[in-house]
Amino acid sequence: MTNRIEGTAAPVSRALAAVGTAQASRAGESRARPVEAAAAADSLRLTGEATGLQTLQRDLATRPAFDEARVQALRESIASGSYKVDAEAIASRMLDLDARLAG
Repeated sequence: MTNRIEGTAAPVSRALAAVGTAQASRAGESRARPVEAAAAADSLRLTGEATGLQTLQRDLATRPAFDEARVQALRESIASGSYKVDAEAIASRMLDLDARLAG
């Protein structure tokens, strides 16, 4: 069903469930006891994709932000002078990224 939006919306009416006699207070009765809420009729069902995203989010939240062992290994190779920069690989990846961003 589709709705066309034009100006102000028509008032929304909701059907109200009848209040059981056990919940309603009668005149002269004590109102100290709280009124119990009716059972919720709304429900939510997640798609498989949403459930997968929630799992991924929980997994990523438990992992460290970076690989400390790799950072330490890179620091040591830079300090010892054994780290080599591959300029062609860097340029190639920059061009690939530019092509993807351009669409």
